[in-house]
Amino acid sequence: MKVKVKYFTFLRELIGRREEEYEFEKQPTVEEIINFIADKYGKEAREYLFEKNGKLKEVLSFLVNGKSITSLNGPKTKLADGDVLAIIPPVGGG
Repeated sequence: MKVKVKYFTFLRELIGRREEEYEFEKQPTVEEIINFIADKYGKEAREYLFEKNGKLKEVLSFLVNGKSITSLNGPKTKLADGDVLAIIPPVGGG
């Protein structure tokens, strides 16, 4: 099964792409995909995506097909073939 991941700002610069498609044998959770990305791209990516306690950073928004994972099953949300996961940075203004 294939899942597309969209990157913005820092991650886009670090990875050098707007999006990537990953293939998994079984339905991955959001947390598993984010761990996979952190493992693939190293310390900077891990520090950007995770708190020191290992939880996903709350300042980031994780959207599955345009829906926030907070309205789904949180980090344990399973993705299906063809789903799109977007990692959105915090929005600031002033």
